[in-house]
Parts: sequence; C-alpha cells; structure tokens
Amino acid sequence: MPAPSPLPTHLYKILPSAPPSPLPERLPLSDLDRNDGYIHLSTSEQVPGTADKFFGSVSELWLLKIEYEVLAAGTDGDGKVKTEDKPQVKWEEVGRGYFAHLYGGDLGRGNVKSVEKVEKRGTWAASLSLLEW
Repeated sequence: MPAPSPLPTHLYKILPSAPPSPLPERLPLSDLDRNDGYIHLSTSEQVPGTADKFFGSVSELWLLKIEYEVLAAGTDGDGKVKTEDKPQVKWEEVGRGYFAHLYGGDLGRGNVKSVEKVEKRGTWAASLSLLEW
C-alpha cells in the first residue's frame, strides 16, 4: 500500500507499561504484535486516536520514538542493518487510514531514539497535544 507523502520523520510505538530501562536490544512483542505477525506503529497524527481507541482505560502510556529512516533502512533492534531477511516497514490500510507495520524486525536500543512517558489528563488527544513531536 502507498506510504504517506511526505514520509514522516518519526514513527511511534505505544506501550501501556514502562519498557525495561535501559532498553534491551530486543523488546518483547505485545500479544497483538505477536498474533498479527508485525509491530504496529503510528505517526504523530495517528497516536492520539490510537491511544483513545485502544488504551482508553489506562492512565499513562509510554511512547517509543523511532526515526522512520532508521527503520526503512532495515535497522533491527540491535542497531545493525540487516542485508538478509531485512525488516520492512509496510504501509497498510486499516479502517481509518494507512498505518506503518514493521515486518521481520524488532524494536530495541539500536533503533528507538527515545522513550516518553505521558500521563492521561482528560482524553489522550488532549494529553498528547502537549508533546513536541
């Protein structure tokens, strides 16, 4: 499916609980990611809607900020660019738009730029509007 134009600078993985600190080379997959066979990611514009829809009952979230170009280059969680069985970002239509899915790779300290904790104040859309994306 088509990627957005222009391409985003960053993608985000939403976590309902704190990731290990420091980040390991490979973060464990969520049950949803494991069952679907890819890692669900969002653009900054998609994060508030995704958070409200899937994480409405939690009071805090952690956002993993990932540079799009790093993932698109095939960089795995260990920070190495794979040449064989290269991880791929695919843009796929999901109900309300096109979302990035990472196939064949992991997230970890080698491709996650930063981790941000966000506390819910009202809706996720209102709480997340305070972030610098």
